[in-house]
Amino acid sequence: MRPDDERAWLPPAAEPGLWQQVVEQLGTAVTVIDPAGRIVAVNPAAERLLGRAAAVMYGQDLHDLCHRDPGGARIPRERCPLLRALAEGRSARGDDDRCLRGDGRLIPISWSATPLTDDGVCESMVVLTVETAADLRVRRERAERAEQAERAEQSERAEQAERAAHTSALESLTERLTLVAEITDVLGQTLEVDEALARLSRLLVPRLADWAAVDLRVGSRQVHRVAVTGPEGRDAGQEDWRGNLPPAGKAAHSPLVQVLNGGGPVLQDRADLDAPPGSPLATVHSAFLGATGASSVITVPLGSGRQVTGALTLVRTDPARPFDTGDLDVVSDIGRRVGLVIDNARRFGRQRAVAEAMQRNLLPPLPEHGRFQLAARYQPAPPGSQVGGDWYDAFTLRDGTLALVIGDVLGHDLTAAAGMAQLHGILRSLAWDHTGPTGAVVDRLDDAMHAITTVRMATLVLARVEGPDTGPWTLRWTSAGHPPPLLLSPDGNAQYLEAGQGLILGTHLGAGGHRPSAAHALPPGSTLLLYTDGLVEVPGSDLDTELDRLRRHALALAHEPLDTLCDQLSARMPPGSTDDIALLALRLPVP
Repeated sequence: MRPDDERAWLPPAAEPGLWQQVVEQLGTAVTVIDPAGRIVAVNPAAERLLGRAAAVMYGQDLHDLCHRDPGGARIPRERCPLLRALAEGRSARGDDDRCLRGDGRLIPISWSATPLTDDGVCESMVVLTVETAADLRVRRERAERAEQAERAEQSERAEQAERAAHTSALESLTERLTLVAEITDVLGQTLEVDEALARLSRLLVPRLADWAAVDLRVGSRQVHRVAVTGPEGRDAGQEDWRGNLPPAGKAAHSPLVQVLNGGGPVLQDRADLDAPPGSPLATVHSAFLGATGASSVITVPLGSGRQVTGALTLVRTDPARPFDTGDLDVVSDIGRRVGLVIDNARRFGRQRAVAEAMQRNLLPPLPEHGRFQLAARYQPAPPGSQVGGDWYDAFTLRDGTLALVIGDVLGHDLTAAAGMAQLHGILRSLAWDHTGPTGAVVDRLDDAMHAITTVRMATLVLARVEGPDTGPWTLRWTSAGHPPPLLLSPDGNAQYLEAGQGLILGTHLGAGGHRPSAAHALPPGSTLLLYTDGLVEVPGSDLDTELDRLRRHALALAHEPLDTLCDQLSARMPPGSTDDIALLALRLPVP
């Protein structure tokens, strides 16, 4: 399990410089174990204490390798306080254990363990181990028998103070790494810039700073302050600090201007903050820092190199708790991650707008067909998902019959949208002058699909509404693996038309197979709904439950105007859904 390079075995989200500065230089042994108790990282002090090289220890169970009781016996795993703390994701310590070194010698130790958690889940455990003072004192007495007891006690107190300092440094590092891991996780959950920045601010204040401000570059010169967050109860009144700011300019002595122009991170103390501003932007920013009571400030770029999309400013107001270089490293890493999210979100937004416009333009206008009412809706997937291959169609056949189509091409990208357009055109051609069963048209489409389109699989419903203008009317349809049509009757009944079901397109039934066709009478004044699975597939819920919910919802809207019914149903996009929705509705006239 030894990693291929030096960085691979660092704790999650750690920067190599931060690890080397704080952990590798510690005189105290630091060991990182995974949720199974296996060793994934050690520092040089741990190699010396355990009497083993790091390469030998990687992947081994820390408890089985060296954890022993005061008598030198192996502690049963179910009674080991370290393993219990690891399983429960909490901190723990022990003061009277033994460590079996690689040379076979038992040494007394004390240890403390701190979990690294991600969204409440323990991802790893940092174990700090020291050889107890008793053993050190014995060896010291052998080497320096003339030392007096008072000097030994003073030495012990000094060692305890050093251990406390190392422990504090490690705990601080653990807290920083945990914060970076949490920020990385929440930023990865959205491609919406405003939502990403709101989540970022909630994590930074008050855990790392008392105030946070985010400035974004708009165009080549304009700067827009999009977020200001302060102590709870004070951020809501900071609207005056948000909005357009003066252009960045080239004032070299202003940290904010330097960062926006591609400069590196800047750490300012109280003396630095008293320097007079040299530009309009620096003047506005200096007034903001003065209003917050800043005593220590970090300003870092969002992004890296030439791809700087803005700046993140963090403020602490307590002179006794200034930022240090370790904080600067952590915030710089956060700024790089936030800049990447903003850049990706902007690119995704442009691509998504183009894709949605293309897909909407591919959906045809609805025809006017006698006294029939037709309405349709297309609802893209929520932000963060790609456009899909859902489509609807309605057109008059050669014999005057109205044809209805609803379909869904496999995939959620531009390829799926292009495949949808191909199927749409081919199906119209095949159905235009065909007067036989609808299943035969779908079979021909399945035969032709792989030869003349890029579509691998798709579902659809093809239906014909037959009958004179005054009725009666009959619906004849075939379903290729698609959700069943829903028929709403004026007498208050609603039923799914589950007949006519066949395999999805792409299965190649061949000459020996055929898809079934079905028929059902359509009462005057009834409403027929064709829809794609995005309307009924809800994360965490089963399909039968959602079909029943759609039936009840549609029935409650059955007497509403057709456009109102479609608007209400297409607005049912379930939370967490990643699918788009197509909806086609037909309402028959009343004689």
